[in-house]
Amino acid sequence: MTAERKKLLLRLDPAVHDALARWAATELRSTNAHIEYLLRRALGDAGRLPKDAGQIRRPGRPRKDEAEDVETTDERQFPS
Repeated sequence: MTAERKKLLLRLDPAVHDALARWAATELRSTNAHIEYLLRRALGDAGRLPKDAGQIRRPGRPRKDEAEDVETTDERQFPS
């Protein structure tokens, strides 16, 4: 079981938010995930990333071997 993620209200200049959102989109991340990625990278570069920090999810869609085995709607409607 994973720990519950902490919630944080972050006030940003609109131009900074827009730049982050554009950057996140080019990396196939949400703005929130990209901010977390940047913070983790900064912590790691400074030698301050905790050893027990969980792994961050890779950008984009999960690979098939990482995805949960869930039936699709078509498989439920049209069994083989």
